[in-house]
Amino acid sequence: MFKDCRGLVLTTVSAHAAAAFDHAIDGYLGYRADMAARMETLLAADPDFGMAHCLKGYLFLMGFRADLLGAARAALAEARRCPGTVREKAHTEALAHWIEGDPEGAIAVWDKILANHPHDILAFRLAHFINFWCGRPEAMLASVVSVEKHWSDALPGFGSILACRCFAHEEAGYYLEAEHAGRAAIRHDPSDLWAAHGVAHVLEMTGRRLEGIAWVEDLQSRWDGSNNLKHHLWWHQALYHLELGDLTKVLSLYDTGFRDPGAKLTEMAPDLYIDVQNAASMLYRLGRLGAPLGDRWIELADKAEARIGDCESAFTLPHWMMALAATGRDRAANAMLDGMRHFANGSQPIALLVREIALPVTEAVLANGQGRHADALTLMRPVLGEMYRMGGSHAQQDVLEQVFLDSALKAGSERDARLVMQRVAGRHPVPPMRRRGYAMAASLVSPGGGSDQ
Repeated sequence: MFKDCRGLVLTTVSAHAAAAFDHAIDGYLGYRADMAARMETLLAADPDFGMAHCLKGYLFLMGFRADLLGAARAALAEARRCPGTVREKAHTEALAHWIEGDPEGAIAVWDKILANHPHDILAFRLAHFINFWCGRPEAMLASVVSVEKHWSDALPGFGSILACRCFAHEEAGYYLEAEHAGRAAIRHDPSDLWAAHGVAHVLEMTGRRLEGIAWVEDLQSRWDGSNNLKHHLWWHQALYHLELGDLTKVLSLYDTGFRDPGAKLTEMAPDLYIDVQNAASMLYRLGRLGAPLGDRWIELADKAEARIGDCESAFTLPHWMMALAATGRDRAANAMLDGMRHFANGSQPIALLVREIALPVTEAVLANGQGRHADALTLMRPVLGEMYRMGGSHAQQDVLEQVFLDSALKAGSERDARLVMQRVAGRHPVPPMRRRGYAMAASLVSPGGGSDQ
């Protein structure tokens, strides 16, 4: 009998294969860019290792790409033919739910695993990841609270528990608790990107821009060998500079940091969902502030056209549309909407999410880009309170609030401008007049005053 480094039984043939599994899990938890090599080593050590095939399937799905679903299904078939414990077989069940467009079904299975095996850090971390992309911060927090009492610094991976504790508390609005956990995780491991990311969110939400810049700059030397999550940290750094009014620095970070087409990580995954979200949301913000964007939208629009019909990441869809709208690609934009409508006819939970939320939001983004601002308001207004279901953090969702505000101001709808300003003032601790995307509107519209007629 072989076990992983946290004492969980693994159905594999050797201690070497068990160690290779630990190495792969460490790579996943640490956001390492060499995951393909780690997985190759793992599967070579034991081609009949069910958890190895299951992990392979999970990694395919984490890219949120329709063209990888076949590879994920093949990994699932391999996992199912292999022997395994009840816990290991439950992982294959979770993988099947996720493949079939039922991420919440997968979460339910991971939660059952954790009830009996709170040290299953793969189940914990996947539940954290998917709860986030399903817009469930309360579930992220509940998951952390349920398992953390079973953990201590004596167990490998404890820093990841602290990092997830940080981000779950931040998204739930508990900033003091979040910052404490995140800084503790960084003391534990200064290279922990998820912990760095969680604290970066705290500093963004509490308006501590200079601290945020220093936080990212001080830690980034530790990120060699990391994957694209470090791009997202540079996006956060750019947000701080945006709020300070240094648009030249923001564009520099765009070109040399989080959206550098010539960077090795970008070349490896030129249309990765998180990188696309970073780029499109920043260009939209910059455009509202009058920054010179040059032809930066074009490469995003080219990639958007290539992904028409791919709806695996609901939150990325309006970002793709921002690029198509900004470059005037109406035919491609309409084709994208048609692809979304076709996908939304399905019966899976993700199809329902696209139909109810992502589709009207994406249609509104197009209307905003085409100058049909009253249409954008009509499309978006009924789902403003439901947009969180597409996932994305408060900082990421903010660009969608700005789309609505932009259309409200340009349509001359004071009522809608006040509506979104009240939302923003209620959801973000920093008042609108201290935020670049809202300051002008705050000078024109009082969130709480005036007539609602």
